[in-house]
Amino acid sequence: MSNADLIGTGWAFPIRIDGRGRIATSRGPERVQDAIWIIVKTSLGERLLRPEFGAGINDFLFQPNSPLVREQLADAIRQALLQWEPRIDLGNVRVEPGTGGKEFSSEVLVMIDYRLRATNELFNIVYPLYLEEGAR
Repeated sequence: MSNADLIGTGWAFPIRIDGRGRIATSRGPERVQDAIWIIVKTSLGERLLRPEFGAGINDFLFQPNSPLVREQLADAIRQALLQWEPRIDLGNVRVEPGTGGKEFSSEVLVMIDYRLRATNELFNIVYPLYLEEGAR
């Protein structure tokens, strides 16, 4: 049994068409990364039959880039991943000011460290997010 068989296969995220004109799929560790992106990017209440699904990061848009808001964002992502992604052991979730260097610029970097339970492989994702529209 391969790692992909243990973890599963599903539509790639974002949904796109592959070279053969079919819906692209992801397998193995890539599948788990896609699932994490789905959880992080889904707004609370967006799914009618599962209104509690997702991390609700859109609720943090237009908030100030302060240490308190960054910690609240990290906690929302942490809680969502613990609840909705059983294939990982969650390590650290950090939200830090962006690479612009200014403490109160709008960019933050969301860093997620995790281990796949099926294979013990370590991964991390870095996701840039802009809290304030047009304020780079």
